[in-house]
Amino acid sequence: MSVQEERIQQLNENKTLSGDYVLYWMQASQRAELNHALEYSILKANKLGQRLAVVFCVAEYPEATSSHYKFMLEGLLDVESALKRRKARFIVRIGEPEEIVPDLANSASLVVVDRDYQKLQRQWRSEIAASVRCPVTQIESNVVVPIETVTEKEQYSAGTIRPRIHRHLDRFLEEINPNRLEKDSRRLDLDGTDISEPSKVLSKLQIENKTDQTVRFRGGTSEAKKLFQVFLRDKIDGYDELRNDPSLDYLSNMSPYLHFGQVSPLFLALSATESGSPGAESYIEELVVRRELAINFVFYNNDYDSIASLPNWARTTLDEHRDDPREYTYSLSDLESVKTHDPYWNAAQLEMNHTGKMHGYMRMYWGKKILEWSETPDKGYEYTLHLNNKYELDGRDPNGYAGVSWCFGKHDRAWKERPIFGKVRYMNDRGLERKFDIQSYVDSIENKVSGL
Repeated sequence: MSVQEERIQQLNENKTLSGDYVLYWMQASQRAELNHALEYSILKANKLGQRLAVVFCVAEYPEATSSHYKFMLEGLLDVESALKRRKARFIVRIGEPEEIVPDLANSASLVVVDRDYQKLQRQWRSEIAASVRCPVTQIESNVVVPIETVTEKEQYSAGTIRPRIHRHLDRFLEEINPNRLEKDSRRLDLDGTDISEPSKVLSKLQIENKTDQTVRFRGGTSEAKKLFQVFLRDKIDGYDELRNDPSLDYLSNMSPYLHFGQVSPLFLALSATESGSPGAESYIEELVVRRELAINFVFYNNDYDSIASLPNWARTTLDEHRDDPREYTYSLSDLESVKTHDPYWNAAQLEMNHTGKMHGYMRMYWGKKILEWSETPDKGYEYTLHLNNKYELDGRDPNGYAGVSWCFGKHDRAWKERPIFGKVRYMNDRGLERKFDIQSYVDSIENKVSGL
């Protein structure tokens, strides 16, 4: 099937060449299912009567840890198997995209790339589009509604972006059927790295951040789909009412898979909608409205990775309370080593340190407390972002940047003024105790960590 025009962007004005193959540079959408960029590449290869090469570059990525790379490589094994079944040639190369993609593009008729939204990934695409002789076409597959179809500027909150998304949602909630690649491409003579043993690939990488995490989740599309089937069967009916309770597990746990593009948000949205569950509407709100608000944030706000991204009112009020006395202050080392006085915060950090994922509600409390316990708001923002990016499997992601920024006032309104926080929303331990069996959460994390 064809790809909707709104998902397609030409990154240069070059003409199609008479090359040996069509090249799909896979980066953001690390999957072979419901991947608009892959389907577009197959259509182009068929139209030109050519074979299809798919390349993935394992690059040095800022703040990426051994856990992140391991999860990603597990997912790439799924991609390799699926593309082999679809008769495409898949190669993985270790190195920077700016070197690898132009080299392969020398023999390509055209290059297709999936879309990403953060500064480094956008820089990769613009540099490559400017350096190759063939066309480079970008296809948007990691959102349900293309971002510029929704709006051409940064949105203030979920309330402002929601009607803009819902205006187009039905049109883009459309299944994409796989296209058949007409020319068997599996024997294309292109060198790549053997990824059958991820540990051997990891040993070849220069990874600065090596973590001791025993990650709860295994990477890959097949694992994501298994987990999501459990969610649809056992959790979605209670999702609206129970998702915020950290003592229960009513989350879909899809965020790591979405971060690496190992599962399509379109697949999740369609599956949730088709379930007919009363929880589907709330799930679509989180998956589409909130997630795509985060993507809107990183795309339209160049300061998304700093405290400068906050709205004026939040920056002003935090600055006015910058010198307020703190009952507790902790260094980054204290926080990372789980040395605070707060058992609930400690449990959340332990969960993240050891499993690669923290319950979503606790993430909000966790970030608010770092603001409260840091010498300045700037330090608090820096610490929160560092810990999130280092230990969360879905760190370094639009949702992560937006989540950290929310703790400091982004996508929120002004509240009653108080020390340290000013008019930024406040959270405390009594709220956790009032709403949830929070001790049960602490006990479950301690049991989980002791069993690792």
